[in-house]
Amino acid sequence: MAEWPRQSPPDVALRGACPRCGRGRLFRGLLTIVDRCAVCDLDLRGNDAGDGPAVFVILGLGAIVMILVFWVEFRFEPPWWLHVLIWGPLTFGLAVWFLRVLKALLIAQQYTHRSTALDDE
Repeated sequence: MAEWPRQSPPDVALRGACPRCGRGRLFRGLLTIVDRCAVCDLDLRGNDAGDGPAVFVILGLGAIVMILVFWVEFRFEPPWWLHVLIWGPLTFGLAVWFLRVLKALLIAQQYTHRSTALDDE
């Protein structure tokens, strides 16, 4: 079995990289986790981020965006169509990006703690 250097979970999460080797891609498409790393052959099917990232993005990003929407509305009073042009794409883009990063971070943390537990045995 090859030895892989420990990867920083935040680093691999921001890059969307494999938590073991740091070189393989973690995602196939926008939010689908690959079954195996193409570089180190790590089986990623057992990793599950669950609903945690989605809940955090819905509640956290939703609150931040709504605060910004109200601030822009009361400060500049733009027409409604400008709100749609600004906030629709911005919210969608940030939601996808945050979901990718949070899913990758949880998977990297699961891998790190699972590997540490196996090392202690």
